[in-house]
Amino acid sequence: MTTTGDPMRVGIVCYPSVGGSGILASGLGDELAARGHEVHFVSYERPFRLQPGQERVYFHPVEISNYELFKYPDYTLPLSVKLAEVADTYGLDILHAHYAVPHATAATLARAMLPETRRPAVVTTLHGTDTTLLGRDPGYAPAIRYALEASDAVTAVSDFLRSETHRLIGVEREIDVIHNFFDPRPAVRTRDAARQELGVRPDQKLVLHLSNMRPVKRIDVLLNALAKVPDRDRFKVVMVAGGSFTPYQSLVKKLGLENTVIVREHVAVVEDYLQAADVGLFTSDSESFCLSLLEAANFACPSVATSVGGIPEVVENEKSALLVPAANSDAVAAALDRLLRDDDLRANLGRAAQARARAMFSTARIVPQYEALYRRVRPRR
Repeated sequence: MTTTGDPMRVGIVCYPSVGGSGILASGLGDELAARGHEVHFVSYERPFRLQPGQERVYFHPVEISNYELFKYPDYTLPLSVKLAEVADTYGLDILHAHYAVPHATAATLARAMLPETRRPAVVTTLHGTDTTLLGRDPGYAPAIRYALEASDAVTAVSDFLRSETHRLIGVEREIDVIHNFFDPRPAVRTRDAARQELGVRPDQKLVLHLSNMRPVKRIDVLLNALAKVPDRDRFKVVMVAGGSFTPYQSLVKKLGLENTVIVREHVAVVEDYLQAADVGLFTSDSESFCLSLLEAANFACPSVATSVGGIPEVVENEKSALLVPAANSDAVAAALDRLLRDDDLRANLGRAAQARARAMFSTARIVPQYEALYRRVRPRR
């Protein structure tokens, strides 16, 4: 695939861990490179989902010193210095910061370090907690507000997040909504092979949850809901965990779910399990978008999800998913039981979810929006 128009040099700074922002940033970098652009990732580790061996993709690690002078190691200043170095050395047109703190603050500082004729434009993408969590904290909110106002463009992954950013942080500038995207990569194994590895019988359904396991994902609500679903022998649940599942093992045992819940941590090829699943299950208290929900939808896997944040922008209740109130394990259990019992409903919702995902949240639809934004703000040298 090649780009239409002249190629750009783009620096991307993101968290390399398993989370929506890192996954989106990695996917965006891969797609930009495939379109002929030159992409430079800057972070303390190589992003988890970044494909190896990709042409025109480079990674620049940030070295963090642990001086005795400081009680806590500092990341923002070494990051800003590395961003300035990479931007100057490679003549970057764009510094794209995923998350306001510390990435956008470091990017704006890096830009200020450079001569005016060598300064890239700074684009900041908000993914959620930089607004909904840190935006409420008086120790962070002024820095976030400054970084957003100083950026050449700001995007949010949902209309919900854009509204919350204006409300909580008080920024008055324009924020473009560019939704997340997902196009599956080829699975390594077949659906049957993945199910066999998990010990799922042909007569059983497979329920999938995919997340970083942070408290906001409400794994406790999910597990309590599973315990309330009758006839648990008819399904298994795979928890594809981007973080440690250890804090929830005691609850699994307490609820008697040892034979129901299967955990797989740090999975690189999530497509193996997405294609094997019959139902997705997401019980978050807050979501700016919910990329995992979109990933399941791409495989025609219908989901039960909480009706919070940006989730109703990704799927529609009773049309492409079943949405339930947050923190309500009874409602989650009832909706999951309904999907497990009704084969026609499951198939209809799955087809609708897949059609919506491909029409609204595909790479072909979303990545050109970032390209257009870059061209709008990049310096004319």
